Amino acid sequence: MLRIIVLGSAAGGGLPQWNCNCAGCRTARTTPALRNGQCALAASADGENWFLVNASPDLRQQILDTPALQPRHGLRHSPIAGVILTNAEVDAVAGLLTLREGWPFALHAHADVLAVLTANPIFDVLRADLVPRLPMAPEVPFQPALPDGAPSGLTVRAFTVPGKPALYREDAGAAEGDTLGLHLSAGGRHAFILPGCAEVTPALAQRLRGADLVFFDGTLWSDDEMIRTGLSQKTGRRMGHISISGPDGAMAALEPLGIARKVFVHINNSNPVLIPGSLERAEVERAGWCVPIPGTEFVA
Repeated sequence: MLRIIVLGSAAGGGLPQWNCNCAGCRTARTTPALRNGQCALAASADGENWFLVNASPDLRQQILDTPALQPRHGLRHSPIAGVILTNAEVDAVAGLLTLREGWPFALHAHADVLAVLTANPIFDVLRADLVPRLPMAPEVPFQPALPDGAPSGLTVRAFTVPGKPALYREDAGAAEGDTLGLHLSAGGRHAFILPGCAEVTPALAQRLRGADLVFFDGTLWSDDEMIRTGLSQKTGRRMGHISISGPDGAMAALEPLGIARKVFVHINNSNPVLIPGSLERAEVERAGWCVPIPGTEFVA
């Protein structure tokens, strides 16, 4: 069995963002049920031990809202056995600082992402003797172990996807490890997690074909969305994200692949699919996609 809980499905800043007054953020401020944390997921092969996929800045609240991730035994305990990073974005790594209270777990990431953490001494609050930093090479499957060395039952294969470096790494020209997808498997079931993706290439389409479950980049509805709403002068392509809609968008690209269940995550506050009842939300649901709220659990 493979279980995955959506801890948050919004993009950077969450919904509502602290300083944004766009239509989506205004609606979320007056409608608490629409509020959404920054994108992170938790995966488990046994329902007892969980691996976080990215550590969002909202992680403390996400743990509070997710009983499966809360302490259950003794004075100190956590069912969080590890963290798997798909990039070096602030939205993916800042939550690591929440996990600094001296509990063992493994940190899996591309070697270049681990180098970013090493270069910033604030991450040394994660004690090296309790939190080993384990490099994760693309296309090399591995089975993350539990803190006591026992097998987790989960197999992970990272793979590169089209994207861009984290904003604070652009000037250095860094790119390695900054846009990874994950293929998770357990008990003969398979799921793919791609919170960031700029393009569905033929090779990526072939990889996803026939998958049991896919979590996919839903950042923007349309490429010029941020420009039209007055929030930014950047297109989705410039930010490294494919759009949901259009002939070259994610819905069109993944529709013929025979994927059993498709879920949008990393959804920007400007994206109308976050609002139930919107025309865009209705369109993605007609196409067989799910727009999850925090706490939604999927069993592959």
